[in-house]
Order: sequence, then structure tokens, then C-alpha cells
Amino acid sequence: MTFDLKQHLTDQAAKVETVLDRLLDETPLASEITRPPRLLAAMRHGALNGGKRLRPILFLETANLFQHETEGAVLAACALEMIHCYSLVHDDLPAMDDDDLRRGQPTVHKAYDEATAILAGDALLTLAFDVIKDDKVHPDASLRLRLSRELARAAGIGGMAGGQMLDLESEHRDRTETEIRRLQSMKTGALLRYACRAGAILANASDSDIERLTRFGEVIGLAFQLADDLLDVEASAEAMGKATGKDAEAGKATLVGLLGVEQTRAELKRLLQEAEDLMQPYGETANTLKALADYIVNRTN
Repeated sequence: MTFDLKQHLTDQAAKVETVLDRLLDETPLASEITRPPRLLAAMRHGALNGGKRLRPILFLETANLFQHETEGAVLAACALEMIHCYSLVHDDLPAMDDDDLRRGQPTVHKAYDEATAILAGDALLTLAFDVIKDDKVHPDASLRLRLSRELARAAGIGGMAGGQMLDLESEHRDRTETEIRRLQSMKTGALLRYACRAGAILANASDSDIERLTRFGEVIGLAFQLADDLLDVEASAEAMGKATGKDAEAGKATLVGLLGVEQTRAELKRLLQEAEDLMQPYGETANTLKALADYIVNRTN
């Protein structure tokens, strides 16, 4: 039987969304007083309005590579997705990228208002760390602490948030290839790197396997950003579900802008080959991760 990646991604995304929906229901948790309806609705708008769910799927597939498929893995993957969704809610704000559309729908600050969008992002970020520390994630508290600490570092000043800052500082300024690669490895790559690394950590993989999956995450993180930059140049707003051409308009520093389209395509091809080589020791067990790498490089939205 031929493996249907599209259907598999749909099934995995549905698994994540089912748990996200439960985590974002109206019932207060122990020690919570109440969940204000407007704030909760804005959080749900930012987290449950579609999307590829690539980061949590990478987390789950990496854990699955080491035969670790549990309810706890889905919870940990949802914590990662909450971090990603909060970052998009804030990134869309007028003070940041100023976007009106996300996944073909009004962004949170357009559907609600800016103050509510800020609070929705704050609440998603905070809830993520509540979820990752849940006993159901893994019985070993020290392992949960490690996942939490690494997620904080991937999302924070030395990771995604720091990369966002470098990206804002790069507008209408020349940047070297090294500088662009650094900011992209933080802004986009840090959470993708974490997804692959943390899935292996949760599955109690060996140190050498964790490092191999970490490098795999770094490679596909850069590939994802390069593919995204190409799409911003070449794809339509309808295909992307958001405005395109905004990087050039904002004077953003991108490798596409520095290297050109053809050299960027060559780099994507090289990255895909490296990703496939990294998965070779796992044989057919890694076919899904290799297919995901190919999907990231060749996606059209």
C-alpha cells in the first residue's frame, strides 16, 4: 500500500486539534478562578483556526521513530503548538508584521482587538508551560523539567523571541548571509529544532540519537524558512492564506533577497539531501520524517 502523506498529516493534525480543543475549553482548572469568555474565544481563534500543525507533528513523528506513541506525547506536542500560535498572534500585530489575514481568516487583533490579541498570546504562552509539566506527559519529573527548560530556551531571548528582534532590526538594513542564517535559525528554526530534539528526549533516545535528530531539526528549520521566503516572492495571497510580497515591502533581510531564487533553490535541494542522509541509519522507520522533509522543501503554501 502506498503511503499517503497528506492523509497522514491530516490525521496527525486532527489528533493535535482534538487535544487543543479540550485544553482550551471553558472549564477552569484547579487554582484557576474563571476563564473570561472573550479571552478564551480569542485564544481559540488563534490556536484552532487551521494550520499545518507542522511543529507538533514533527514532535510526534520523532517520538514515534523511537516507538514512543502516547497520550503524553500529544500533550507535549500541544504545548509546543501553543507557543507557536501565541507567536503568530503577536507577530500579526500592527507593531510587528501588521497582518490582517492568517490562514485565510482575520488575524486575532482584527477579529477582536489589539489588547485582547496581546492577552490571548500571553495566555497561550503561559498555558503551554502548564501543559508541558502535566504528569501525563511523562512519569519522570526530571524529564518533564528538561522538556520545559528546553522549550523556554527555544521560545525565548536566545531563540524565537530573540530571532523576532533580530528580524525587526534587519528591516531596511543590509545583512550578511551569516547574520541572516542566525536570525532565521532563531526566529523560525528554534521551535522546529526543539520539535525534533524534544520528541527524541521524550522517547528516552540515546544521546547520539538526540543529537542526530537535533541536527535534522536544524536542517529542516532552515529549509522551512527558505521555502517560506520563496513562497512570499512567488505564491499568491490566496494560496498562502495571508498577504505575500511583504518581506520585500518591509525591507526584510532574507536569503532569497541576498542569494536570488535559483541559488536558494539549490540550497533547498542540498538541505533536503542532508536531511535524508541524517535519517539513513533508521531505515524505513524514518520514511515519514523523510517525507516530511520533502514536503517542507516542496510545499506550495
